[in-house]
Amino acid sequence: MPHHHDHDHSHSHEHGEDGHHDHDHSSDITPALQSNLYQQIDFDGIVTLNEAESKSGAAIVKKTWAQRLDELPELESDVDEQLLMYIPFTGQTKLHSLLLFSAPTASAPKTVKLFRNRPDLDFSTAADLAPTQTLSVPQTLTGPTSDVLEIPLNRAQFNTTTSITLFFEENWSQGEEEVTRVSYVGFKGQHMALNREPVTFLYEAAANPRDHAVIQGVQGVGRTIGPGR
Repeated sequence: MPHHHDHDHSHSHEHGEDGHHDHDHSSDITPALQSNLYQQIDFDGIVTLNEAESKSGAAIVKKTWAQRLDELPELESDVDEQLLMYIPFTGQTKLHSLLLFSAPTASAPKTVKLFRNRPDLDFSTAADLAPTQTLSVPQTLTGPTSDVLEIPLNRAQFNTTTSITLFFEENWSQGEEEVTRVSYVGFKGQHMALNREPVTFLYEAAANPRDHAVIQGVQGVGRTIGPGR
């Protein structure tokens, strides 16, 4: 299925606008961006299975750090509580943590299984295969202190990561709520240049012509996750 996006991602680099947000998180924006892998995500290659609205999975990953607590867009599951998200990167990364935010309801995810470099998964294989790591997601806090959860990963298992697949297996409803809702997904870590040396995070990945071949290659593989979608 071809992905047609006309978005100009230049709007995503809002490093200097932290004074314009209603919630007071301006002090943590710059440190968060220093290790945030937002600019290294291949947004057009994202595929989400069982999403109620097409492209809503990609939409929540496209949220900038400043938009992380916005209610919309929101990813909702369709026929049951499970979601499967394939997220490719524009090159090699070392993942350090998963960033996650959901509204504080029973629809928030409880268990997330991560698979490194597996663009070929569907729900059947994701349920059968041993994940790279399984995360128990705490319930979202309510009130003004509510913010993105940063869940540490086993770093040794996520070296040389070119894509990550998130299997949202269950939510906090204990089987009573068939819709899982996720508002924000992001990652922290290190982006590796083609020579495998760490590079600074605030550079423009798309401006490097060497990255374009990697993007195209990842996209082609990524589409196999969703036959018929």
